[in-house]
This record gives sequence, structure tokens and C-alpha cells, in this order.
Amino acid sequence: MSPYQKFEEYNIEVQEDVKARYKSIIADLGEDVDREGIVKTPERAAKAMMYLTSGYDVDASEILRGAMFKEDYNEMVIVKNIELYSLCEHHLLPFFGKAHIAYIPNGHIVGLSKIPRIVDVFARRLQVQERLTHNILECINQTLKPQGVAVVIEASHMCMMMRGVQKQNSTTTTSGFRGQFENNETRNEFLKLISNDLS
Repeated sequence: MSPYQKFEEYNIEVQEDVKARYKSIIADLGEDVDREGIVKTPERAAKAMMYLTSGYDVDASEILRGAMFKEDYNEMVIVKNIELYSLCEHHLLPFFGKAHIAYIPNGHIVGLSKIPRIVDVFARRLQVQERLTHNILECINQTLKPQGVAVVIEASHMCMMMRGVQKQNSTTTTSGFRGQFENNETRNEFLKLISNDLS
């Protein structure tokens, strides 16, 4: 047996509806939907889209609340280079990059693996990078209630690279700061610590 196993569980009714719509779109574009290489594409595309938008069904705050621990630590905690993949809501094309997130605890810390998980929750929705940054920032700020939180995202957008202006080397950087990170000294310390990871 292959060591690779893929588990996909989707709402079958929704999946069949999305599949039918993809089949219609592919046909409208001029492709033969009965061609061997295409015949299963509508189902694959439906499953892919449902996976890439699966964040709508997940409560990111609950993920954090499930791994909060009392701890007397009040220095900066940084999780860098969190890979993210999302879909631009304007063209349904991918954008991808890295997030750098920091917080200063205020009586509670959170399991470090939960921070990348909440990035995934918000990334797996139709997004713009600005809102994605804000979603992550406010989720951590409102749930963990730290002394401060900072989020920086650097991403490349296929809608700029494949169509439109077609600028393959452009990147977009967004940031958000709350609490102590609104202080220049604290914010600059954070930016200095992640600066080697920003192009």
C-alpha cells in the first residue's frame, strides 16, 4: 500500500453543484469536457476550491482559546516565515508569501503551532492581503489580549504576475500593529528582527 493517503471530506451536495458549474465554465471556454485529460477536471477543481476556501467553516479564535496557557512571561514572542497561500477575491487567482507575527504576552501564552493555524484559517478564504493582515491581527489581539501584537505579510500576487501589469518580480508588504507595537521602539525592534526575511 502506498504510504501516501489523501483524506477529503466535503459536503457532497455542494461539491456536485460546484463541479457542474466548473464543467459548464470549461465548456463555455471552448474545451471538450469529454476529453480524457479534462473529464475529471470539474471534480478536481471543485474539491480544490472547497479546500482553498475551507477557512469559512473554522473559528480561528477557538483555535487560540484551545491552547492558551497561564505563564509569567512578558517579552516578545515571534513566529517568522509562516508560509501562506490564499486566493485573491478579485480574480480568484493565488497570492502567496510569508507572514511574520509577534505578540507580547499579558499573563497567557499560546501554543506556537496555533499561530500558523490561524494564518491558514484566514488565508483559506477569498481575500485581499490587507484584510488578511487585519483578520490575523485582530484575532490574536481580541482573543489572547496581549500587551501588543504585530503582523507583517509579504506576498506575490498572480493577478499582477499573470495578467494586468504582468510584473513578475513585484511583491506587496502589509503590516498591522496593536498595543506596545504602536510604540516606535518596540515596533522597530520587531522589524529589525524580521528584516533579514524581507526582500
